[in-house]
Amino acid sequence: MFCQPLRLAIVVLIAGAAPAFAAPLDGEPIKPLPANLNPDPSRAALGRRLFHEPRLSANGAVSCASCHALDKGGADGRDRSIGFDGRQTAVNAPTVFNAALNFRQFWNGRAATLEAQVDAVVQHPVEMGSKWEDVVAKLARDPNYRSEFARSYPDGVTKANIQDAIASFERTLITPDSRFDRYLRGDGDALSAEEKAGYTKFKQYGCVTCHQGVNVGGNMFQKFGVMADYFAKRGHMTEADLGRYVITGDVEDTHVFKVPSLRNVALTAPYFHDGSAKTLGDAVDVMFRYQLGRPALQADKVAIVKFLETLTGDVAGRPR
Repeated sequence: MFCQPLRLAIVVLIAGAAPAFAAPLDGEPIKPLPANLNPDPSRAALGRRLFHEPRLSANGAVSCASCHALDKGGADGRDRSIGFDGRQTAVNAPTVFNAALNFRQFWNGRAATLEAQVDAVVQHPVEMGSKWEDVVAKLARDPNYRSEFARSYPDGVTKANIQDAIASFERTLITPDSRFDRYLRGDGDALSAEEKAGYTKFKQYGCVTCHQGVNVGGNMFQKFGVMADYFAKRGHMTEADLGRYVITGDVEDTHVFKVPSLRNVALTAPYFHDGSAKTLGDAVDVMFRYQLGRPALQADKVAIVKFLETLTGDVAGRPR
C-alpha cells in the first residue's frame, strides 16, 4: 500500500498536473544566489557605520552610501554620480548589492577586491578626495570608533582595518530569494509563462553568454560594441569610454568593460557605464544592436524585460 504522500504524487501525475515544487533545475547557466557569505558580524556592523560615514571624504560631504544608496538598489539613479566637491564622476555608479560576487570591481576592473575598491574611492580626486592618514586621524579621534575598532581589530583604527570593515559590510549585501532563484530551485509557479518565455529568449539569443553564473554577469570582461561601433554612434568620446585600455594600455582592451551583474537590474536605471540607457527596454535594444548585431523583436524584448524583472531579490531585507 502506498503511503499518503506517494499516493498523492501518483494522482497528480496521472491527472497531468505538475507539482508546484519540483527538483531544482540542473544544467542552467544561471545559479541561485547564496543566502549569505558569512562575514564576521562585528566587523560587518562596524563597516555598516563606516559605509554611511561622510568623514571618509575630504570635506565630510559624501559617504559610500551617497553613490550606493541601499534604498535605491545599491546605486544612486544618476547617469554619473556627484563627488565630494560637486563634480561629476566619470562613470555611472554600479550597484553595491552582490558586488562581493563580482570577479573584479569598477567598470574597468581596476580593483581585484572590495578592499582595493574602498582604497581607490577614498583617494579618488573626484569621488572622496581624501588622504588615508587624514581619514585614520579623524576616526581615531572619535572615542566611539576607537572602542568599536578595538573590539574587532587588535591594532585598532588603521587604513587596512577600515577597508576590511567596509568590505565585510558589503559582503552582507547579498540579495537572495528572487523569484527567478525560486524558479531555479524548483518552484515552477514562481514565474509566469511570459517570464519563462523571456528567459528562454535570453538564452536563445545568446545574452546568457556574458550574463550567467551566480551573479548573472560580473565574471568576465567584454567589448562594448562587438557587432557595431556604439561609441561612434553616440559621439562625445571620453577617457572612461576606453574601458580596460586605460588600465592595460593594450589596444585590444579598447572599449572593454567588466560585464555588469543583472541582479536587481530593474532597480538600477540608468544603464551602462555612461548611463545612456534610461530604461530596461532601451538597454535591451542597445544590447541587441551592438552586441548581437540584430534588432530586437518587440514581443521578444518585452518578454526579456519581464524575465529581467524577476531577478530582483530580497533588497528590503538587507542591512541599512
